[in-house]
Amino acid sequence: MNFSELFKLSGLLGRFSPDGKCLASCVQYRLVVRDVNTLQILQLYTCLDQIQYIEWSSDSLFILCAMYKRGIVQVWSLEQPDWHCKIDEGSAGLVASCWSPDGRHILNTTEFHLRITVWSLCTKSVSYIKYPKACQQGIAFTKDGRYMAVAERRDCKDFISIFVCSDWQLLRHFDTETQDLFGIEWAPNGCVLAVWDTCLEYKVLLYSLDGRLLSTYRAYEWSLGIKSIAWSPSSQFLAIGSYDEKVRILNHVTWKKITEFEHPATIANTKTIVYKEVEKSPSVETERLSFPPTRALASSLFSTESKYDISQVPVSLQYIKPVADRANPKMGIGMLAFSPDNCFLATKNDNIPNAVWIWDIQKLKLFVVLEQLCAIQSFQWDPRQPRLAVCTGNSKVYLWSPAGCVSVQVPMEGAAISWGYAALHR
Repeated sequence: MNFSELFKLSGLLGRFSPDGKCLASCVQYRLVVRDVNTLQILQLYTCLDQIQYIEWSSDSLFILCAMYKRGIVQVWSLEQPDWHCKIDEGSAGLVASCWSPDGRHILNTTEFHLRITVWSLCTKSVSYIKYPKACQQGIAFTKDGRYMAVAERRDCKDFISIFVCSDWQLLRHFDTETQDLFGIEWAPNGCVLAVWDTCLEYKVLLYSLDGRLLSTYRAYEWSLGIKSIAWSPSSQFLAIGSYDEKVRILNHVTWKKITEFEHPATIANTKTIVYKEVEKSPSVETERLSFPPTRALASSLFSTESKYDISQVPVSLQYIKPVADRANPKMGIGMLAFSPDNCFLATKNDNIPNAVWIWDIQKLKLFVVLEQLCAIQSFQWDPRQPRLAVCTGNSKVYLWSPAGCVSVQVPMEGAAISWGYAALHR
């Protein structure tokens, strides 16, 4: 695996363009755009203040820079470097900003979630959406970019509004049977909208595009409920991660549970492969030792290498008991993601922070467990093949595929990873 030189970065603000040709990164108030293949600087833009968020348009022609503290969004063009756009929300403030799927409209959410303002870069027209709800995931676009769902809160009740993205006309408006709606997400085929309630109540509601309630799923009551949700790329399965350390899989025909995956602290199944990360100091021949040591020798003396060993089951994983008297306890399924081919599901149980669980969706059983030395910070599937990249916040990145598992030393520490068009970037 080859590595580039290190580049300065502020706030983990590095994004690949959707076409995979450019890399945008931020250093304080400067936006730097590089060519992915040569890493040469293509454009350098200067914003009015420190950049807090960036996002590419869907066609990779524009890039948005949000400065929430000043309530300002600046937009830059790669094709026309002299062209730029400035959107000032003024006294209304700014807490979130994003592109519409067509890459020609920007949606700004004002402070206190009073409204969403839709700005057109082509006609300079402005549209308003009132009463957006302040929740984890309150805006969702269909994959084809035709429709947008917005969670709303009016008169102490939750609602969903569905808009047509071509002209921002309201298509449907309906109330939801939720106590305190927490998030919404479209199925990849754009036919079903999943709506889930606050963690205090386990409830998932599934709505059609015309607002009909297709099904309601509740696994249990009187306990902390849903923590994470993920659709399979084929829209056939909906995975629901819960605070009870289980993942439940719903099917798209009856919307009933077909199985549930438990995350016990002891792996006893002999058919499950457990890869355990082990660390060792590299051996240095005594003939090479010198005083004072060279820089390369000193680096090798104090660095550690890691590899994977296959553990013999049963295997006991490190289990952390959550603190019961604090908010947002570190427990339950905090992360889950399907592989692009629908064959695997990767999960993380926050009670066992050092392990990644990989499930075989075709056989509906546990396939592999990766036991790391450090807590899992993030993981992400390769968008083109069943290959998982795992990051633990140290100077290594871990790659798993059905062929095996490998640890790769990288020239920096990191807590986030992203797949580019042709390679892994960290």
